[in-house]
Amino acid sequence: MAKWTEADIPDQTGRTVLVTGANSGLGLRTAEVLGARGARVLLACRSPERGQRALERVLAAGAKAELVRLDLADLSSVREAAASVRERTDDALDVLVNNAGVMAVPLGRTADGFERQFGTNHLGHAALTWLLMPALRTRPGARVVTVSSLAHQTGSIDFADPDYEVRRYSAWGAYGQSKLANLLFSRELARRAALARLDVTSVAAHPGITATELSANTARSRGNALFGLGAKVFNLVSQSTDQGTLPQLYAATAPDVEPGGYYGPDGFRGLRGHPAPSGSTAAARDELAASRLWDLTAELTGVEPDPA
Repeated sequence: MAKWTEADIPDQTGRTVLVTGANSGLGLRTAEVLGARGARVLLACRSPERGQRALERVLAAGAKAELVRLDLADLSSVREAAASVRERTDDALDVLVNNAGVMAVPLGRTADGFERQFGTNHLGHAALTWLLMPALRTRPGARVVTVSSLAHQTGSIDFADPDYEVRRYSAWGAYGQSKLANLLFSRELARRAALARLDVTSVAAHPGITATELSANTARSRGNALFGLGAKVFNLVSQSTDQGTLPQLYAATAPDVEPGGYYGPDGFRGLRGHPAPSGSTAAARDELAASRLWDLTAELTGVEPDPA
C-alpha cells in the first residue's frame, strides 16, 4: 500500500486555513504546504517579529498569506484574534489547525492565571475553536485539527486542580495533562458536532518524534545545560519537520479522515513514519471525562461552547 505524502494533498484553491503557532516548526511547514496548494493561509503567531519573518517566507513561495496576532496564553488576545479572523474571512473558514504549544516548561501562569501549559495548549485553543465555530459552520466540509502528542499517554486530568494550585508541579506531568486535554477536546467536539448535525469534522494528529524548536525552547526555558544536551540528542534521533508535519496535513486535507479520529506516524510505537490511524490510551477515549473537560473549559474560559 502506497504511503501518503504531500503529493497526495488535494488542490486547496478557494479554501481558507488558520494555523496557530505558524512562525516555526510544524505550524510554519503546514502553512507553507497548504499555501503552495492554493489555500489562503492565516498565520496566527504570538511574536510579531517572528510571525513577520514566517509570513515573508510563505509569501515568497507565491502563497496568499496573512498574519494574525494571537497569544493563546491571554484570553483577551484569543477573543481579538477570533474577531479579526471572522471579519477578514467574512465568516468563512475552512480549516483551523490548533498547532501551537509549549512543552515541559517551568511553572508559570497565563495572563488569566491558568497553569501555562494547560492554559496555552488546551484552554486557549478550545476558546479559539468555539469563537471561530460561526465561521467554520458556513463552509462545507470544514475541519478542526488539534495537534496532540504521544505524551498524552502519560497524562491525566486533575479536575479538582488542573492549574497546579495545590499539588506539586511537574513540568512533564502538566504537559501530558495538556496533551490529553487536546485529544479529549477534539473527540468531544466531534461527538457534539455530530449530534448537532454540523458539517464540521474534528480530528486530532500527532507528529511522533520530530525535530522542531519546541525541544530547544524547552531547554532554554529551563536554563539547564544537561537538559539542553538531551534536547540536542532528541533532535538527532528525530524525523524531519517535513515528515513530522504529514499527520496534521493528512488530518486537514485527506478525504477519508474519520470524525474524532487520531492520526500519527505509522512506524514503531508511532515515533516515525507516514500518516495512519494512531492508538490512544483509555483515558483519551473516556467520554465522561471528555464531557467534564468540556464543561470545565467553558467555566474557566468564560466562552460559550459551540456546539452547545
